[in-house]
Amino acid sequence: MDDKSGQRAGYHHGSLPSALVAAALDLLDERGLDKVSVREVARRAGVSPGAPFRHFSDRQALLTAVTDRILADFEEWQSAALASAQGPAMHAYGLGFVRYAIRHPHRFELIKSRVFGAEQPDELRGRLSRLEQTLGDIVVAGQRAGELPDGDPIMIAIAGQALVYGLSQMIIDGYLPRSEGEGLAEQVLNAFGPSVTGCGRGDDA
Repeated sequence: MDDKSGQRAGYHHGSLPSALVAAALDLLDERGLDKVSVREVARRAGVSPGAPFRHFSDRQALLTAVTDRILADFEEWQSAALASAQGPAMHAYGLGFVRYAIRHPHRFELIKSRVFGAEQPDELRGRLSRLEQTLGDIVVAGQRAGELPDGDPIMIAIAGQALVYGLSQMIIDGYLPRSEGEGLAEQVLNAFGPSVTGCGRGDDA
């Protein structure tokens, strides 16, 4: 009875897609990517097993919508990191990336499959373009401030992404201890700061 009422309310208010994405995100955080099934998401949202398919063609479409929600959260996370940064923005952005990945390892796994591959879903292109623009602006501003080396901003951005992506993966995989992950990440970013994160440049001036 409750399930049917919940289903009708979801459709009436146009909120069912959001409810399904929220349920899938909770399931992802709790159990990992492999355990996210449309049936379980429907159960958690209080709708019939077939209801999600009225909004998402298949599991992959649902996961893409979840990725968009994660990227929106990541964007807010990075905005907060930049707003509170006391040093170079590139360093704050890189450290924010690692911190987010460590605290949300299952989200990082999903982002890898949707963002860091040969192709990205069309539904994510707008969000990804904004994130890329933000990173590009950070690099250019860092170069103008003398925090980052001269050169192609795209290559510097890629170098920074490669560093924090690799760090995140090593910590999540357990190669580096997760309990010390954030501290280790900051030490590594400081060590390579003059070349890819801006940290350390001009300290002797």
